[in-house]
Amino acid sequence: MNPTNPKLRGRFAPTPSGEMHIGNAWTALLAWLQIRSGHGSFILRMEDIDKPRSKPHLARQILDDLRWLGIDWDEGPDVGGPYAPYTQSERLQHYEDALGKLQKQGALYTCFCSRADLLSAASAPHGLAAEGPAYPGTCRNLSPEERAAKAKLKQPSIRYRVGEEPVAFIDGVSGQHSFDPAATGDFIVKRADGMFSYQLAVVVDDAMMQVTHVLRGADLLDSTPRQIQLYQALGWEIPAFAHVPLF
Repeated sequence: MNPTNPKLRGRFAPTPSGEMHIGNAWTALLAWLQIRSGHGSFILRMEDIDKPRSKPHLARQILDDLRWLGIDWDEGPDVGGPYAPYTQSERLQHYEDALGKLQKQGALYTCFCSRADLLSAASAPHGLAAEGPAYPGTCRNLSPEERAAKAKLKQPSIRYRVGEEPVAFIDGVSGQHSFDPAATGDFIVKRADGMFSYQLAVVVDDAMMQVTHVLRGADLLDSTPRQIQLYQALGWEIPAFAHVPLF
């Protein structure tokens, strides 16, 4: 029997908003094989932060489907573990705490722009793949008086103020990458409806659960530079990333 490597930790983090498909199964198997081959700990986490889209019966179905595939996990919603809970909707205070830390750094600001505003902004350059237009910074430098006036009319979202330096990392599949933060502009970490963004929640969860390796679909590659900026701002160690092609 091979001993467990406590320094190697990976995860599969599905969203229970639909049934598993071949792409989910593919990334789950690869993530599991990566960790099991190194005798590490494998984590299952349910990313149900978008409550209107997430369904409890689909979360249960995902567990059954993974077991049918022969995938097991050392920590998860059904088995617990040292970093419980493993369901995002039960971890909201952790995200609020991280938001508070970023706020103290002056890294956040309120934004009153709608998606329609961004799409109609002639000056907004095209953002990263599947992300729509880059945020043009409309609310970045509003005065306190302007923010207060707008807040009386509309509930704002909260954006992270990106830096100017390129974000570089080595992907375990596609190699070296370098992204200009201006390609996306400042990004949302908490929506106007009070929901925390995927970018913030996944960073908080992976850091707190001591995840060392993140293997996921190539459709999430464009999220990585934003997440790296959050890791750096929060003073957390950045995991190794690998983004695999999807069918």
